[in-house]
Amino acid sequence: MAGGITETGEPYSPFVGLVYMFNLIVGTGALTMPKAFAAAGWVVSVSLITFLAFMSFMTTTFVIEAMAAANAQLRWKRREQEEINDSDSSSDYSDDEVVIRGRSEPVETRPILSVLGVNMFYICLIVYLYGDLAIYAAAVPVSLMEVACGNHSCSAGSVKYNDTDSCWGPVRRKDAYRVFLATFTLLLGPFTFFNAQKTKYLQILTSLMRWIAFTMMIILALIRIGKGHSEGRPSVAQISGVPNLFGVCVYSFMCQHSLPSLVTPISNKKRMSSLVMADYILILCFYSLLSLTAIFCFDSSLLRDMYTLNFTDNCDVLSIPVLRYFLGLFPVFTISTNFPIIAVTLRNNWKTLFHRDGGTYPWVVDRIVFPLITLVPPIIVAFCTHDLEALVGITGAYAGTGIQYIIPAFLVYFSRRHLEPVLGRDAVNKHRSPFHHTFWVWFVILWATFCLMFVTANIVLTEAKN
Repeated sequence: MAGGITETGEPYSPFVGLVYMFNLIVGTGALTMPKAFAAAGWVVSVSLITFLAFMSFMTTTFVIEAMAAANAQLRWKRREQEEINDSDSSSDYSDDEVVIRGRSEPVETRPILSVLGVNMFYICLIVYLYGDLAIYAAAVPVSLMEVACGNHSCSAGSVKYNDTDSCWGPVRRKDAYRVFLATFTLLLGPFTFFNAQKTKYLQILTSLMRWIAFTMMIILALIRIGKGHSEGRPSVAQISGVPNLFGVCVYSFMCQHSLPSLVTPISNKKRMSSLVMADYILILCFYSLLSLTAIFCFDSSLLRDMYTLNFTDNCDVLSIPVLRYFLGLFPVFTISTNFPIIAVTLRNNWKTLFHRDGGTYPWVVDRIVFPLITLVPPIIVAFCTHDLEALVGITGAYAGTGIQYIIPAFLVYFSRRHLEPVLGRDAVNKHRSPFHHTFWVWFVILWATFCLMFVTANIVLTEAKN
C-alpha cells in the first residue's frame, strides 16, 4: 500500500503479519494492566477493555482504508503521467484536477490532511513517544532497584515498601532508583545521538523472552488459584479507577502509528479486516486472562505497578530463585533494547516537524540540540516519579487518544472526500472499513472528546481534593 514511495522490505504472509501485529500491540502496557483492573473493579474493567478493543479495531480499519486510498491516488497519478508521456498533446482539463477556491489544482499535490492536521499528528506522536520513553526510563531502574535492594526474600510478598525505606544501609530505595536511572541514561542515552536499528535476531530473542514471561505469570497465577491459595477479592466496580484504566487500555491497544510499516509488506491483503479482527480478539482474551488471574490471585492492595514484581518476592508463588530473578529482570532486557529505537524515532520526528523544503540544519542543531530535547525531558520525568501506572495512564489518555481515535477518524474522513473527485462516486475501496458510514467517524470523534473531558475533570477534581 505504500505506492512505491518507501522501501517495503521483504513481503510476508498474512499469518506472519498477524503475529507481528500481536507482538506490536502486546507490550509493557500489559504489565500495568492488572493493578488498573483491581482499582476499577473486574466487571467494569472487562466491559471497558472490551469496548476499547472494539474502538481500537475500528480506527485500525480506518487507517488501513486511508492507506489504500492514498495508494489509489498514487497509482492514478502514475497512470496519468504515463498517458501524458505517451500522447503527443494534452487536453486543457483532465480528471485529476478539481476546482479549489476558484482555481484548478491537481488533487494529488494536496495532502489528505491539511498542514494543521499533519502538525497535529506529529505533536500527538511526539507526546506519545515522550511518554513511552519516560515509562521505559522508569521501568528499568524500578526493576533493578527491586532486585538490588534484596526484596526477593520469601517473606517480602506481604510487605509494601516505601521509597524512603533502606536499600543498602544509609542508601534509601529512591536513592538506589536514581542511581540506576543515571546508569541507564549514561549507557543508553548516547544512542539518541546516533542511528540505531533493531536486528532480526534481537527482536526474536526479546519476543521469545516476553512470551515466556507472560505465559509463566498466567500459569503460576492459575496454579495458585486452583490450589485455593489466592488472596484476591476484587471489587465489582469502582468508578474512581476508571480514568486510569482508560489510559492504560488505550496505551495497551496502540498500533495505529505503526500500521503503514506493518501492513505494507503483507503479500495478500484481501482479508485484512478479518485478520485484524482475529488479532484484536486474541489480544483482548490475553489481556483479560492476564489481568483477571492477577486480581483473583493477589491481594489488590499488594499488586505492583510492574506486575512481574509480584512473582519475584514471594516464594509461595514462585519458589525457584532463577525464575524469580528472570521475571524480576525481564523488563530490563526487553525495554532496554527498545529504548534507543524509540529515542531515535522521536528525534527524527522532531526533525521532520521543523523541516522545510530545501533547508538543512546546522551541525549543532542536528547532532546536539535534537538529541538533547529528545532525551532530557523523559529522564527528568522518570527522575521525579516512577509511578508507572500513572505514566501509562496519562500517556494513553491524552496522546494515545489523539493517535488512536482522533487522527484515524479525520484521516479516513478526508481521504474519502479526497478520493471522490479523482475516481468518482462509484469507486469502491477494496480495503474499505466495515464501519464505512459517516456515523462511525463522528462517533469516534465524540467518544474521544468525551474521554478527554472525563479524564481531565477527574485529574482536576483529584488535585482539588488533595
